[in-house]
Amino acid sequence: MSSHRRRIKHFDRKSGPRKALLRGLVESLVEHGRITTTVDRAKETRRHVERAITLGKKGDLATTRLLLSRYPNKAVVSTIVKDLAPRFASRPGGYTRIIKIGRRPGDTAEMAFLEFVDYDFEAKGAAKEAKAAKADDKTVKKTATKAKKASTKAVAAKKKTVKKTQKKARVAARA
Repeated sequence: MSSHRRRIKHFDRKSGPRKALLRGLVESLVEHGRITTTVDRAKETRRHVERAITLGKKGDLATTRLLLSRYPNKAVVSTIVKDLAPRFASRPGGYTRIIKIGRRPGDTAEMAFLEFVDYDFEAKGAAKEAKAAKADDKTVKKTATKAKKASTKAVAAKKKTVKKTQKKARVAARA
């Protein structure tokens, strides 16, 4: 398909599933402050998020209703209008950044973080550490090491499965 004069990416989806995909990505970004997704999806999602925040800066009822029609989730719209818009009041655009993080192992799709420019990774980590400090230190350390070992085993098993599947596919392709 030609990409000349194409304003948006279609992601090989019809309009309904495409809207649902972008709506979900926007809602996740607003809720969490940072999401991991493919570079193409991040670039398309960025357009929608930045427009929503710019709209939210107006802060009137009509704008809130317009945002609700686009993202029918009251919590997300109230976060945009009451939290994000004031946070970026002095900034004339460019509220998000895309940080490339390499390729996904399964299909080698280029992955990226999409986050707000004032996203504070250390503060998120500090909040998690504060919760962990309240719990008993010894049990936290034991469970953390067990979880780490289990997750590394799971990742290794998944890689092994992917390699086996790829090998079978290559053999089948040769035959």
